[in-house]
Amino acid sequence: MNLSARQEAPADQAASHQRDLQDCRRLMQGGSKSFFTASLLLPARVRAPATGLYAFCRVADDAIDEATDAQAAMAQLHQRLDAIYAGTPGPELADRALCCVVQSHGLPRTLLDALLEGFEWDVSGRRYETIEDVHAYGARVAGTVGAMMALLMETRDRRALARAGELGVAMQLTNIARDVGDDARMGRLYLPRQWMREEGLDPDAW
Repeated sequence: MNLSARQEAPADQAASHQRDLQDCRRLMQGGSKSFFTASLLLPARVRAPATGLYAFCRVADDAIDEATDAQAAMAQLHQRLDAIYAGTPGPELADRALCCVVQSHGLPRTLLDALLEGFEWDVSGRRYETIEDVHAYGARVAGTVGAMMALLMETRDRRALARAGELGVAMQLTNIARDVGDDARMGRLYLPRQWMREEGLDPDAW
């Protein structure tokens, strides 16, 4: 291989990554209008990687909610994450985009592992007795995303990351309050069961 060919390879890879992120953006424009609109407020340098991250989170969440075999879907998500961190993502657009973000911003795998752990709690039908239990769930499925967004904004200050995580949890609590009925129809309850009993409500009947 000559020198010019060796120099072109990284450029080709960067162009491919950019196309993947742009494709993710078009996907979000059609499938998640609220995220797409909010992303317009982000600086351009943050918007593309944030779209790649969000696309994977959205696809992973949908994979669990829509699966006929949730345990198999979870195992597949772990395998996909293994491939992403090995630098060999599968053909899925969201996986390729996340791989690009992981490489460019050094996202710690522990955060994405924690996100998947939250999804596993959903699959296992975990019960949340106290508000602290709900906070623990929120820390996994949303606090992790807040921390990763802070990393995409190029801050690694521990206090800033902690506050970003707390903001994610607060947004998750808002979603829980909004989606009580929808969650119940899916057989899920995220309200503290202790609170419900104190108000004379049977969590299991709910």
